[in-house]
Amino acid sequence: MFERIKKRLKVGDEQQKESVLTAADVKELQPLYSDVILALKQVYDPEIPVNIYDLGLVYELNINKQREVSIVMTFTAPNCPMADEVLQEVQENVVRVPGVTKCNIELTFDPVWDRSMLSEEARVELGLDYEEDDYGKL
Repeated sequence: MFERIKKRLKVGDEQQKESVLTAADVKELQPLYSDVILALKQVYDPEIPVNIYDLGLVYELNINKQREVSIVMTFTAPNCPMADEVLQEVQENVVRVPGVTKCNIELTFDPVWDRSMLSEEARVELGLDYEEDDYGKL
């Protein structure tokens, strides 16, 4: 039994070592990150005239050595009626990026989205001023 556990641990350790990016990997993947961000900026929230990236709906963006993209994202409200369409558009836009082999999207509502997650570009687009804003929900 312990041999089986040790074997499983060794396999897990090897997989973890393979998934850790080196400085050279990061440098090589940087253009792909930029291209994926540009693809995400082509997806707009159906109710707010700002793209999902600048809205702060993308919480995490990771790309592994196999060029598989993992995204953790949210919506401005859990009951978004267009959620399926937006997720499909994200998936389609990202997998069209040259070099991307796969795209996995995880939807979360923790933390809950609020105005503090907006980029400067989104704040300007929406006409929001930091001094007047209470970081409430849109």
